[in-house]
Amino acid sequence: MRGVSRASLAETTERLDAVLPSANAAVLGEELFEVVGLLTAQHSLRRWLADPANSADAKSGLVGSLLESKVSPSAVLIVSDVVRAKWSSRRDLIDAVERMAVYSTVSAAEGQQRLDDLEDELFRFSRIVVAQPELRAALTNTSVSVDHKRELLRDLLADKVNAASLVLVTEAVVRPRGRTLEQALEKLAQLVAERAQRYIAVVRTAVALDDAQQERLQASLSRKYGRTIHLNIEVVPELMGGMSIRIGDEVIDGTVSGRIAEIRRRLAG
Repeated sequence: MRGVSRASLAETTERLDAVLPSANAAVLGEELFEVVGLLTAQHSLRRWLADPANSADAKSGLVGSLLESKVSPSAVLIVSDVVRAKWSSRRDLIDAVERMAVYSTVSAAEGQQRLDDLEDELFRFSRIVVAQPELRAALTNTSVSVDHKRELLRDLLADKVNAASLVLVTEAVVRPRGRTLEQALEKLAQLVAERAQRYIAVVRTAVALDDAQQERLQASLSRKYGRTIHLNIEVVPELMGGMSIRIGDEVIDGTVSGRIAEIRRRLAG
């Protein structure tokens, strides 16, 4: 987010941080994700709440009347804070509610210093989805009910991953918000990393890196970007050698296959 949306997001996050200690964070996260679903489905409601011509009090009042009997007071408070704030676009307003939902969901894991595990679990599941087309088809098939998808994910992941990971994976599956499943998983992982005030580096390497190599790479990238880096490493023998690193939109391609492809492009040009 940029400009006015960035400032509004910072203020909303501060409000959430004030609410979380006295709230049931897991329940709050689930409720806020339901609000994301509501705003995504109800275009006219989303448009009205994002319209700067409507007063903040009117927006807050509407949210209260719609939600107060359905969610906790904490959820009503957070959503009211979001709609009262100024956003550059309707998309930013929903993105803000989604961020608050993610931040609430990971709050327990954050307290237990388990954010590393959560990020790893989201990444591993995204790799499983890529490697198993039948599973991906079952999770993305629009003719399969949401309840069936939730049940399938519980069967696959319950007692195997952090409870927060299961919630986030489920959200990526049942409410992708126009993203592919892989994009939805990556987006939620990025939000977890933002909450931990660090970046995620997706590293694709031809051979596995040992612990010492991973530590050196992590330290080098952290110095370069001025923020702690979490590594998600994927071994891809087809790269033949070297590695590629993606952090956000920036890609550093040092693979043999990448260099060969670049030479071919130059020859073709």
